[in-house]
Amino acid sequence: MVTGCVLNLFVLDDGKSAHRYVGYTLAAALAVRLVWGFAGTRHARFSDFVAGPRTTAAYLSALVRGEEPRYIGHNPAAAVMMLTLMALVAATATTGWMSGLDAFWGEEWLEELHGALANGIMVLAGLHAIAALFESWRHRENLVWSMVTGRKRA
Repeated sequence: MVTGCVLNLFVLDDGKSAHRYVGYTLAAALAVRLVWGFAGTRHARFSDFVAGPRTTAAYLSALVRGEEPRYIGHNPAAAVMMLTLMALVAATATTGWMSGLDAFWGEEWLEELHGALANGIMVLAGLHAIAALFESWRHRENLVWSMVTGRKRA
C-alpha cells in the first residue's frame, strides 16, 4: 500500500487517470485487508490484536520502561497504528472519489483534505517503519521480514 501512496503523492499527476486507478487499487487492497481481518489467519484477524485502551496504555507504559512484552502478532501500539492507517486510506480514497463527483467538483476544501490525509499516511507510514526497526532491534528479530512473509518465530 505504501508504494501506491508514494506513487500517488510524489509521482503521478493529481486527478489524472493513473492517479485515480492507483487510488482505486489501494481502496480495493484495503477492502481485501478488511475481509482478511475477519476471515484470515490467526494473527491477521482483528480479534487477535485489537486491544482496548487500558491494554494499550499498559503496553505503552511498559515500552517506555523498556519492559514491553514480545508479541507473535501485532502488539497493541502496532494495532492502533494499523487501524489508523486503514482509516486514513479509507478517508483518502473517499475524498478522492468525491472529488470526481459533480456535487464536489473543484471544491478546494475537499482537495486540501484529500492532500492532508495523503500526507498523514506518509508520515504515519514512516513512523510505523521506524517503530518496526526499533522493535526488531529490541527483540533481536527481523520484524520487517516477518511483515513481508507473515511468519515470525514463536
